[in-house]
Amino acid sequence: MPACRISPFAACASIFLMAVLPIGCVAPRQNPDLPPTSPHSGWTSLFDGKTLGEWRPTGFLLPGTVSIDGDAIILGRGDGLTGITWTGEEPFPKTDYEISLEARRLDGIDIFCGLTLPVGETHVSLIVGGWGGTVVGVSNVDSADASENETTTYMTFETDRWYTVRVRVTDDRIRAWIDDESIVDLDTTGRQLDVRPDIALSRPLGIASWNTTAALRNIRFRRLDG
Repeated sequence: MPACRISPFAACASIFLMAVLPIGCVAPRQNPDLPPTSPHSGWTSLFDGKTLGEWRPTGFLLPGTVSIDGDAIILGRGDGLTGITWTGEEPFPKTDYEISLEARRLDGIDIFCGLTLPVGETHVSLIVGGWGGTVVGVSNVDSADASENETTTYMTFETDRWYTVRVRVTDDRIRAWIDDESIVDLDTTGRQLDVRPDIALSRPLGIASWNTTAALRNIRFRRLDG
């Protein structure tokens, strides 16, 4: 590889800046779209890594087995959807919150994280790895599901690898990231939002897989209103 050349002007400019700027006077900028420096700032855990707690297996037709293995919830491969639904006594926020979890596909080639969550007075699902394994998006937007609306994107997912999924819901926007890469940025003003009928039992908060064995861990949320 050829050596990188530095122009005399660039070298002089670098020396000048080092001379006039006190060391440490400029702090690096924080990207507001990334998690805070402390991974625990303001977060409330929804899974203790040991028991289902206030999660319950969702009553889908012909589901796989839901179990605990190590520090993860396992959604066994069923003949369709397998999932868990939150049943906590305290109502989950409807807006101004973030939810984060880690998900891993263990077997199968389809959805390994179908995260259903509240958006105001309705609900949507963030689909990860659907329609043969690569579709990511929000179901439903103006009656179109994650495979056919403006949030549709495609990603390749490795089997047996953990992915961090994070969703932020505010009054007029849904944003989502996978491993801190932005995948959804949807202005919800005036949009018709709802879930597909087949995953409606996940409401108000649930996580599901489709014909796929999935593992889930580090499920948590935080409020954005302080």
